[in-house]
Amino acid sequence: MTVHISRAALERVLAHAAAHPGQEVCGLLLGGEARIEETQPAANVAQDAARRFELDPTALIAAHRAARAGGPSVIGHYHSHPGGDVEPSSCDAAEAPADRALWLICAPDGGHALWREGTGGLHGRFTLCALEVCEP
Repeated sequence: MTVHISRAALERVLAHAAAHPGQEVCGLLLGGEARIEETQPAANVAQDAARRFELDPTALIAAHRAARAGGPSVIGHYHSHPGGDVEPSSCDAAEAPADRALWLICAPDGGHALWREGTGGLHGRFTLCALEVCEP
């Protein structure tokens, strides 16, 4: 599966990670099945933001309400790994809901990879997806 993202949306995610290199940042991926139309930063409310992420539930609820009102759907989320590894961690796998969501994982240095939660693959939970960066 190939998922498309605009260069501007990806750059916003990477800038978010670069601005906070010592902690995991996070946000939402909004769009359709094979296209990330928008990215929306969210607060990381995890107790240890240097090693984990937990999306602010207020931001998630607001995004789902906006989708019900005709806005783009919540198709996944992004988060950063300060250490630079862009593969889902075993902690990510343990906490991932079984919802087939997209996971864009990035590093403060600009590295990134897109994963789909499901069965099989890395940690028995994640499959690497092709991410095509395109102009708006």
